[in-house]
Amino acid sequence: MRLVSIRIITADVKRLVAFYEMVTGVTAIWGNELFAEIPTAVGALAIGSDETVALFAQGSAEPAANRTAIVEFIVDDVDDEYERLREQISDVVTEPTTMPWGNRALLFRDPEGNLVNLFTPVTDAARAKFGM
Repeated sequence: MRLVSIRIITADVKRLVAFYEMVTGVTAIWGNELFAEIPTAVGALAIGSDETVALFAQGSAEPAANRTAIVEFIVDDVDDEYERLREQISDVVTEPTTMPWGNRALLFRDPEGNLVNLFTPVTDAARAKFGM
C-alpha cells in the first residue's frame, strides 16, 4: 500500500489551490475545474470541489469542517518560510517554535480553517528520522 494523496474538499477550489501554490511554490495540476493536485516528491495534496462529494456519498465530506488533521510540509528553513509568507497568511497559530521532538515548526490555518505545519528538523535525532 502506498499513500498517494490527501484530499481537501472545498466550496472554492480556485481560492484554495492558489493558497497552496503560494505556500508551496508549486504549480497545481488541474484535472478539471472541480479538482487539482499540488504534487510533491512523496504524494499530492489534492483539492476537490464540494460538488464532487455526491459522487462518493451525499454528505460524506464537508468543506471547512476539519478540526483533526494537520497538513505538513518539511522545508529547508522554517524561519525563512515564515518571513516569506508572514504577510500572506492571516491565521498564524504558532510562530516558528522548536518542539520537544526536535522540529522547528510554523503552524497556521488555510482559508478553509485546516491546520498547516511547515517544519524543519533541527536536532540530530529529528534530522536522522528524515534522512537529513
